Amino acid sequence: MKGVVDPRGLLLFAVVLAGCVQEPWQTKDISGLMPPLQLRLTAAGGETLTEEDLQGRVVLMAFGYASCPDVCPATLARLSALKRGLSSAAGEGVRILFVSVDPGRDTPERLAEFTGHFGSGIIGATGTEEQLRALARRYRTTFSTGDPGLEPFYEVTHSSGVYVFDTSGRARLLFRPDDSMEAMALDLRRLLR
Repeated sequence: MKGVVDPRGLLLFAVVLAGCVQEPWQTKDISGLMPPLQLRLTAAGGETLTEEDLQGRVVLMAFGYASCPDVCPATLARLSALKRGLSSAAGEGVRILFVSVDPGRDTPERLAEFTGHFGSGIIGATGTEEQLRALARRYRTTFSTGDPGLEPFYEVTHSSGVYVFDTSGRARLLFRPDDSMEAMALDLRRLLR
């Protein structure tokens, strides 16, 4: 009979369509808006750190500096708590990368000591002014430092967002300071699946 729709066909269509619809992210989706993870920095012990060293892990990258009085410690405490909330196997799949934009004060050893206060699995790294500027440009952020010669505790400004890269190094999410721990945890677990 012409014009009659088979209900089984509609049900099959609905099931296929539901499989194609992605659940929305809880935090800021930056897929396709940012380039993949690419960096060349210096970590503790003078070791060169590149994206290849982080391959196969979800990377949470934050910019900051060890003398930061508020944003940086709060960010690292939140990220560390987020990682501790995962199972030990899932936690092994996550690396927190703290990039210091204050290479004048932050040696790789000082960064290792600073990040060590927030738990294991946090890598502190820095680079030359040129390397840091290139990395900031790559991820459409900025930072500035006061004149180190004018005062002993010069000011450094930087972004407070955390860039999240998947296990293939693709930029996927941006965690912002107002994102809840629950939202970040849901998205992180989803990336680790």
